[in-house]
Amino acid sequence: MAIPTDPPSIPPVRDPHRFINDLDPEDVQRLIERLESRGKEPAFIRLFENYAYRLHLPKNARVLEMGSGTGVIARLLATTAGKQIHVTGIDQSPALVEAAKQFSSDGKLEDQLVFEVGDAHALPFASGHFDAVIAHTVISHVTDPAAVLKEAYRVLKPAGTLVVFDGDYASLTIGYDDVEIGRSVDWALARTVFNNPVVMRHMSRLLADAGFELTEILSELMSEIGQGSYFLSMADTYAPLMAESGLVPKADIDAWVNAQHKAVEEHRFFASCNYYSFIARRPA
Repeated sequence: MAIPTDPPSIPPVRDPHRFINDLDPEDVQRLIERLESRGKEPAFIRLFENYAYRLHLPKNARVLEMGSGTGVIARLLATTAGKQIHVTGIDQSPALVEAAKQFSSDGKLEDQLVFEVGDAHALPFASGHFDAVIAHTVISHVTDPAAVLKEAYRVLKPAGTLVVFDGDYASLTIGYDDVEIGRSVDWALARTVFNNPVVMRHMSRLLADAGFELTEILSELMSEIGQGSYFLSMADTYAPLMAESGLVPKADIDAWVNAQHKAVEEHRFFASCNYYSFIARRPA
């Protein structure tokens, strides 16, 4: 069964992460900066730690991160779990892989981390190779979530663990005085940035169809009230792409972005989104 995204009458929008190899260098650099700034947010780190501490990785564990981007999660995992693990990150973007390698070298983690260019829909690894697979904010961007989960199942060892962490972006909301325009911009933002904005609503079925046993679900709210950095960075990064999509008039987007910065200055910013961690295992 296909995962619904938009009504048939609405043309699809090109998720910049899914089509990153088609972007201009300036847009790619903007995404790199967004991924790195996001990785420094205390709330983002907390959401990672909530599932990372449940992995119970064996010594010398081999971990795969699908859609590793600039390597933020791989670096966090390496520093959290210590030297007993080895993380392989795979991403479709050569630019992101090169950035990940550089950040890994800067942090003196190159002995634990390896980054490769590849496709999560067709992983270049042997079956049963990894003790754990992590898909951190990637399943919302891929072309075929079911195919990605089946690949994760294939490369996991029996009894290996999968973590799928992502947001339900239909719940994404950023405060704006004009409620109707605000709602339009919220959904335009979700549709511009995420190929599968509501995929987490279908994750239980998708995991079961791929053969996994679901062991735990963590439900969490990320919010910023008064001050804003995580969601403000999201607004700034993707506003130009939203304007290009034509989903909302550019004048409305410009006014909305300016209002968000003013709200931060006046300590009345508001934004929130629901996030979920699905933890599953490949049966022994």
